[in-house]
Amino acid sequence: MSTSRRKFIKQSSILTVATTIVPLHACSPIKNTIRFGLTTDSHYADREDAGTRYYRQSLNKMQEFVEVMNTEKVDFVIHLGDFKDEDLNKKEADTLHYLRQLESEYAKFQGSRFHCVGNHDVDSITKEQFLLNVENTGISNNKSYYSFNKNGFHFIVLDANFNKDGSHHFFKEGSDWLDTNLTQKQINWLKEDLKNTQLPTIVFCHHPLFEYYHDGNKYHINDFKEVQQILETSKKVLAVFQGHIHNEEFREINNIHYITQFGMVDYSGLENNSFAIVELTSNSLKVEGFKRTSKKVLGL
Repeated sequence: MSTSRRKFIKQSSILTVATTIVPLHACSPIKNTIRFGLTTDSHYADREDAGTRYYRQSLNKMQEFVEVMNTEKVDFVIHLGDFKDEDLNKKEADTLHYLRQLESEYAKFQGSRFHCVGNHDVDSITKEQFLLNVENTGISNNKSYYSFNKNGFHFIVLDANFNKDGSHHFFKEGSDWLDTNLTQKQINWLKEDLKNTQLPTIVFCHHPLFEYYHDGNKYHINDFKEVQQILETSKKVLAVFQGHIHNEEFREINNIHYITQFGMVDYSGLENNSFAIVELTSNSLKVEGFKRTSKKVLGL
């Protein structure tokens, strides 16, 4: 890192397990503070437990998440996708019921709330049906990717649930969950959106924007390298938050934090819930983990 770049960096004074430096690049100096709640992969459905997944328990886990976020008075909450699941019968009406049940609990948060679309959100219901039955505060319900500003920060929500031809994933009709794409239309939108903001930016996406394989399966999006380049070139993106892999990862790639979270659905009991509060200040990105989620402070 050059001397000129180091002049713009403040070292966090908080003792941490792991600290990484992120330059502010060309974005406006961080003058404000924001705190938001974050969780992912709740997979709620009325179905039997399978492996580490306790589908029915996600209703109570979501209730706990919302209660904590209301008590903490965070500025907004976001779910990183795979909000609901389906049972083994895969009936549209039942899947919509699970979605509405969980959304009714999520809606008890006393503030703005947002969703990423996950692959299990488009299984036996379409993406259109999913979006019509959830709220992304202030966002049209026909948008699966979008952006918003809060407290002097810019936030971008991406959607990789597209086939290569640009059509929406719908697994009931044979889409391949391993074939995930932002599409050229969304990539063009992302470039324009970043061009039009001077605010420090955070990106949310269900699927990892870095290479990730597990048990022979590909979990990252096909165009992740192109997207990484766009984020880096903008010199505005501080961090990317992701779900999908049901694992916790903290990576730093070319001065951008890439953070994935454990899935809410995994393991039995509220003691195994998983969620976090993320706090951004002038010199740190703090992940305050609850239950299974780690606590980290990353320097800015």
